[in-house]
Amino acid sequence: MKYYFSIPAFLMRGLLALVLASVLLPNSGSAADRDRIEAFLEVTGFDVALDSIALSAGSAPDMLGIEPGDFGEAWSRLSHQVFDTDEMHDLALQILEETLDEQALIHASEFYASSLGQRLVAAENAAHMIEDDEVVQDAGRRIISDLVRDGAERLGILKRMGSAIDASDTGIKAVQQIQLRFLMAAHDAGVIDLELGIDGLKALLKAQEGDLRLAMQASSLAGSAYTYQSFSDQDLLDYVVALEHPLMQNVYELLNAVQYEITANRFELLASRLSELANGQDI
Repeated sequence: MKYYFSIPAFLMRGLLALVLASVLLPNSGSAADRDRIEAFLEVTGFDVALDSIALSAGSAPDMLGIEPGDFGEAWSRLSHQVFDTDEMHDLALQILEETLDEQALIHASEFYASSLGQRLVAAENAAHMIEDDEVVQDAGRRIISDLVRDGAERLGILKRMGSAIDASDTGIKAVQQIQLRFLMAAHDAGVIDLELGIDGLKALLKAQEGDLRLAMQASSLAGSAYTYQSFSDQDLLDYVVALEHPLMQNVYELLNAVQYEITANRFELLASRLSELANGQDI
């Protein structure tokens, strides 16, 4: 499945609760069982998207103004422990068992099990696991530049796709909250000193919101241009129409919220354990 953000994105637990509540269909049946959710994760590619969260660990030092090399091999060991893919997978299953509606599961699974759906999943899975995001961004920007020069209709389709993937516009709040939660956790762990309190940090993030929105939109557009370069305009239009279906919108809102929360959970744990590195403890 395609996701709006390509940088670490986090959501406050309170906001997550609201999102999860909003995507449950009021007249739906019981939530899907674990075996069906496992199959759903695989056919949609969400299992690979979850695994790719581990790649975001590399951005943590930048947020704190430290160099991972300062900690030597201990940094690599810690990040692998915290971003354990099995643990993240189990956490996703626990949340989805309680929230994923059977009707929505069936609808999304049927699309992604189709010929077009499986081609899309293969392309998205490959893009998720590219470790150097700059490779994707550079190539994507070149494609976008060509589309703009040619006045191509494809550019509008890609923009419409981005809107469908994050129709509720939670991506900005998610990114802001991951930064806030991570920095506060690192401060509480004694890893960093913060001159600004939580209100000051919120104000700073709010002031940067416009620039962040533009950066995320550009990053998403370049990522999509790269990921789907082998697909025809009609393929992408068919995908956009599928994404705009109300049931698919429910699925994406839920899965985005799940991915945000799991990412936030892991970064908070990482922040709390950074003191082990600073104190030279054996991890």
